[in-house]
Amino acid sequence: QVQLVESGGGLVQAGGSLSLSCAASGYTFSWYAMGWFRQAPGKERESVASISRSGDSIYYADSVKGRFTISRDNAKNTMYLQIDSLKAEDTAVYFCATRRVPFTTATLNRAEYEYWGQGTQVTVSS
Repeated sequence: QVQLVESGGGLVQAGGSLSLSCAASGYTFSWYAMGWFRQAPGKERESVASISRSGDSIYYADSVKGRFTISRDNAKNTMYLQIDSLKAEDTAVYFCATRRVPFTTATLNRAEYEYWGQGTQVTVSS
């Protein structure tokens, strides 16, 4: 079965950095675009970044452009999110997800994602 496992979250001071990972299993990872999302307490889950199957097409939410970097390693069935210049408002649970349909492009549209990980907590102290 499809399984996505996030890791790398933690408590960090504002201005610091974190590197999140999403390990995928149970399906052909390289066939699917992937995305990172986050959900802060009391707020809706929002898109953060998306990456195409080969990594040649990437989209970021405006709020994270220039600070977040999404990447993937198809040989390792793993996606990454490098987070720099962390702000208090980045505090949230971060989720990775797989697009529902294979061989489609990257998208920030949350409705296009089918399988989700359990999330990893990122807390930024100011």
